[in-house]
Amino acid sequence: MHVLILGGTTEARLLAGLLTADASPALRVTTSLAGRVAAPRRPPGEVREGGFGGAAGLAAWLTGHGVDVLVDATHPFAGEISFHAARAAASARVPVLALRRPSWSPVAGDVWHEAGSLAGAAALLPALGRRVFLTTGRTGLAAFADCRDAWFLVRSVDPPGPPHPPHLEVLLDRGPFTLDGERDLLRRHRIDVLVTKDSGGAATAPKLTAAREAGVPVVVVRRPPVPDDVPTVPDPEAAVGWILGGGR
Repeated sequence: MHVLILGGTTEARLLAGLLTADASPALRVTTSLAGRVAAPRRPPGEVREGGFGGAAGLAAWLTGHGVDVLVDATHPFAGEISFHAARAAASARVPVLALRRPSWSPVAGDVWHEAGSLAGAAALLPALGRRVFLTTGRTGLAAFADCRDAWFLVRSVDPPGPPHPPHLEVLLDRGPFTLDGERDLLRRHRIDVLVTKDSGGAATAPKLTAAREAGVPVVVVRRPPVPDDVPTVPDPEAAVGWILGGGR
C-alpha cells in the first residue's frame, strides 16, 4: 500500500512516524512538502518537495506513482490545496482522508473577536490596542501594511518580506511554545492585543492562555472553507485506523 500524505504540519509528521514505525515492506509512505519553509522538519519515510500543478497534476501523480490512499494533513489555512486534493482523489479514484486538528474554542475569561480574514483582523485593531502580537505567519503581512499607528511583534519560522507594517519587530521561532514563555513575551513586549489564526492544536495554544491571564483581547481569524464530502479525523492515531482499514 502506498500512502501519500500532503504534509507540512505536526500531525502529518506524526502520522508518517506511526505508519513507518513497523517498517513493513508492504507499506510505503510518502510525504509531500510544499516548500514554503526554508528548513522544514523532515518526516520519516519518503519525502517529495514542491507543488503538483493543481488538481490535475496531483491526480496524475497519484496515478503515476501507484498511490492507494491520499491523506490531506495540510495546515487548516492552506485553503486551496484541500479542494485540489478532493478533486484529484476523485479523478484518480483514490480514497482521500482529511486529518484536521480541531478548532480552538473560547473558555471563561477569554476576550475574543472573530474576523473572517486577515484584512478583517487588521480593521479591528484600532479599537483594541496598539502593541500587537501577530502570529498569523509571514505570508499575510500585507493585510496589516496600512496599520501605521500600531507596533507589531511578528513571529514566524522564516523572515518575512515586504509589504509589511512600518513598525515591527520580527521574532524567528518555531513551536511548540510554553506557557511561561508566552507569559514572558506578552509582558516583556507590553502586548495589548493578540492576532492569531484558528490553527487549533496544542503547539501554539499557550499564547491563548497567556492572553486570557493577562486580560489581552484576541483577534481570531476563522478558518477558510474545506470540502464537506471528505471523511475527516482529528488526530494521527485515528488516521492510522482509517488507513489500515478501519474507515475504508
